[in-house]
Amino acid sequence: MTAGPTPAARSNTRVGVVTFPGSLDDRDTQRAIRLAGAEAVPLWHKDKSLQQVDAVVLPGGFSYGDYLRAGAISRFSPLMEKVIDGARAGLPVLGICNGFQVLTEAHLLPGAMLGNDHLHFICRDQKLRVENTATAWTGDYVTGQEIHIPLKNMDGRYVADSRTLDMLEAEGRVAFRYLDVNPNGSLRDIAGITNEAGNVVGLMPHPEHAVEPLVGSGRTDGLPFFTSIIKKLVSA
Repeated sequence: MTAGPTPAARSNTRVGVVTFPGSLDDRDTQRAIRLAGAEAVPLWHKDKSLQQVDAVVLPGGFSYGDYLRAGAISRFSPLMEKVIDGARAGLPVLGICNGFQVLTEAHLLPGAMLGNDHLHFICRDQKLRVENTATAWTGDYVTGQEIHIPLKNMDGRYVADSRTLDMLEAEGRVAFRYLDVNPNGSLRDIAGITNEAGNVVGLMPHPEHAVEPLVGSGRTDGLPFFTSIIKKLVSA
């Protein structure tokens, strides 16, 4: 079992979790936030306000059934206007799986997500390497740390043009990279990236499914995502 950080003391930090039609992992994400020591605030995609939350998570699932493209319709949900404006003003935003897809569709992160190169849905524990610990969501990791996080997706192949990929590499904006096996054909083994400011992070694996020893592979490698943001906000 991989030892994780001790959850932060109960704080006044409020982390919103947006639910879209077809979201699957919103409640799991809320639980992970509570385990880390913050208040989880449910947000509905048609809300007109972020309810003064300190950070936002866009969870996994199949919002709007992945019609058109995964995340393409959710990107235009009313609440996303507030999320986009907030992110551009420095609000920490984490996109997990479908949430990552929404972030690329909203142009908060570069690149796009396409169907897995083998054309099959995958569900497995995935080994990752932490590449960037300077973001709002990764401060409790160590650069180069190898972790295991559950992965489940059909459209998880990260792609971008060569110029964008080179920019991400040069600026240290690849946050996580697949190890041992590339499960979906993502270019340069990219599993997650961050924006230039480091407040927006997107990744395909599901850290909310790796926060308790009782479930999954018995690891808590996903908990640092949620303790990181609490510590970042408390120290701000």
